[in-house]
Amino acid sequence: MDKKYDIALIGLAVMGENLVLNMASKGFNVAIYNRTISKVDEFLTQNKEYDSIGGAYSVVELVGMLAKPRKIMLMVKAGKPVDAMIEELLPYLEHDDIIIDGGNSFFQDTRRRAAYLKDKGIRFFGAGVSGGEEGALKGPSMMPGGDPEAYKELEPIFTRIAAQVGGQPCCSYVGPDGAGHYVKMVHNGIEYGDMQLISEAYYIMKNVLGLSAEELHTVFSEWNQGELDSYLIEITRDIFTKQDEITGKPLVEVILDKAGQKGTGTWTSQSALDLGVATPTITEAVFARCMSAYKEERMAASDILIGPDKQYKGDKQQLITAIHDALYASKICAYAQGFALLKAASKEYNWNLNFGEMALLWRGGCIIRARFLDRIQEAYAQDGELVNLMVSPFFANVLAKVQDNWRQVVITCKEHGIPTPAFSASLDYYDSYRRKVLPANLIQAQRDYFGAHTYERTDCSGFFHTDWLK
Repeated sequence: MDKKYDIALIGLAVMGENLVLNMASKGFNVAIYNRTISKVDEFLTQNKEYDSIGGAYSVVELVGMLAKPRKIMLMVKAGKPVDAMIEELLPYLEHDDIIIDGGNSFFQDTRRRAAYLKDKGIRFFGAGVSGGEEGALKGPSMMPGGDPEAYKELEPIFTRIAAQVGGQPCCSYVGPDGAGHYVKMVHNGIEYGDMQLISEAYYIMKNVLGLSAEELHTVFSEWNQGELDSYLIEITRDIFTKQDEITGKPLVEVILDKAGQKGTGTWTSQSALDLGVATPTITEAVFARCMSAYKEERMAASDILIGPDKQYKGDKQQLITAIHDALYASKICAYAQGFALLKAASKEYNWNLNFGEMALLWRGGCIIRARFLDRIQEAYAQDGELVNLMVSPFFANVLAKVQDNWRQVVITCKEHGIPTPAFSASLDYYDSYRRKVLPANLIQAQRDYFGAHTYERTDCSGFFHTDWLK
């Protein structure tokens, strides 16, 4: 009798290959397929020790290798390639078979595919997978969303291959249709904000304080022992130890200052605009990457545009401590914005997301894993209707404690002409959220003046219009 495989994976790029090895190492039989057939043979040759991995050389062969209901995970490029592979699979699938899209697909595409396949009796799952190459191999954070009955079939595999923290898997059912990919998108948006904030902290210490790579390594090593303990601080610490083999300089200093992006940060900001949610830290992080791409323009402008020429004369260690506090406060704002967006999306799309559980999904395996995610989980455990993380007792106390240093960092950077778009946006977010009155009253008066858009009053209910020219 032919062996029947537990799951199939299509797409043998880095993430796909490592997920296959992860599944096989956990005792699952995995069938593999790739459009470029030679990749199948190469992978099987390189991993002969796993007799639980079987190669297929056509889609029909792959489908025939699977136990029913069939589970097929796609790790192909987002967009049209996903749709094309679904269409290629459909003629060979049966009622209740499951297709899982494990790539970085746009959540609205996932919602569309789920509805399309439901009409054909096929269950579709959008599974956010975070952690990069290492996470895929050793245990990623997984954010699965789709048919809840289908998840019962997938749960034994997903929870086994996911990262484990405190004996619990960083994987649980998120919600229907596009919920899983939406949560992954917001994860990536927070990741953009976090990376930009860390880069700004580095930039201040390098350009205002003149810290060397060795000194920066020491600072980030110390930071990783406290409240800022996280994967991104950890790898930043390590980056400052790497020397360039050609020049002998710290490698980070010879890397061109043009940051790439794949679009998930932009999607997060676009969704925030669609839902009317303020995410300035995340959005400024996206804009900062856009600005970094203007390398040639910036080089030319540096000879024309003038900024301050000042030397910092304050206490070096005091400013380092202040930067630590500014980074901590700004990170809180980035997460607050991400969770506020999740809350709005959950209401808009009827997903009923569990926000405390989202924090637990991100404690291990993913890029934004950090010590203070436990605090986020606690905040939502105490108040499931929490409107914004900043007003939870723990985070409100932290922000009150560090805000003087936070403000001092932003002021110092403005005085020295150091750009800090994410630090500044985070502080403005905090100050805007805590103000009872904002200048929007004047904006509404202007709108009523030129467009008769009406306004509400502070002293009575209803909508009013004034003839401003009378």
